[in-house]
Amino acid sequence: MANVKNRIKKRKDALKELNELVQRDSNLLLIHYSCESFYNIKDGRTPRITSIAVRYYSTGQTVSFSIHKVAEKQGKLDRIEEHYDELEREMLDEFFQFVTSHNNYNWIHWNMRDINYGFEAINHRYSVLGGTPVVIHDKNKFDLARKIVDIYGTNYIKEHPRFEKLVDKNNITKRDFLSGAEEAEAFEKKEFVKLHQSTLRKVDILHIIVDRIIDNELKTDSSLREVYGLTPQGFYELVKENWGYNLFIFLLGAAISGIVGYVITVLMS
Repeated sequence: MANVKNRIKKRKDALKELNELVQRDSNLLLIHYSCESFYNIKDGRTPRITSIAVRYYSTGQTVSFSIHKVAEKQGKLDRIEEHYDELEREMLDEFFQFVTSHNNYNWIHWNMRDINYGFEAINHRYSVLGGTPVVIHDKNKFDLARKIVDIYGTNYIKEHPRFEKLVDKNNITKRDFLSGAEEAEAFEKKEFVKLHQSTLRKVDILHIIVDRIIDNELKTDSSLREVYGLTPQGFYELVKENWGYNLFIFLLGAAISGIVGYVITVLMS
């Protein structure tokens, strides 16, 4: 019983937090980024950041930062590999200028939580290249991947990679979407435009996922038991969160009223 209560509390807290973020959407951003493969680096350095996409939740407008865009401005599109450090540094300069002017915003992300892949990884790369990162406070970060577990349970998608399988489950278009292996291949082939397009697509998908959670329309592999548990409180939450709640209350009230009316009629006859 205690586990079920904890499960329901975590679900309610996560939904409440997400709803509050969306209600204050004028300062809400979604972020995703692409980087060099972790597994193809032989010299021990951290992966290069290749592109970052930031989307305003309220308007759907996206701001992006990428190596190839900087290279185009500098006339070095055909010599990106020769100027990796310079181009990556300039891209991150632009990104952290954006962070500085949006430091009071909330940031929705997917698993961006450590030095391998996350805000800390971006900060570290900028430091390596001689920059001074602007830290986004943890209280302003919302890890959608973890919150989905709180909302739908650990089995919300039973196969990996979960992000891609969730996209498939919900029939979200994957135009320009690259898997992890495809992104690594694109980097090796210097296909930076494809990497950038994939990053843009993924931040768009994050927006769609958030909207579907808010509208209670996200499809998952979780059973109702895994989400709510088989308890009176779980049943109450299930009914309350779905379209039939008001109908259920109405029918229940009508039934009780009818029974009471019948009993009174019998007693008075």
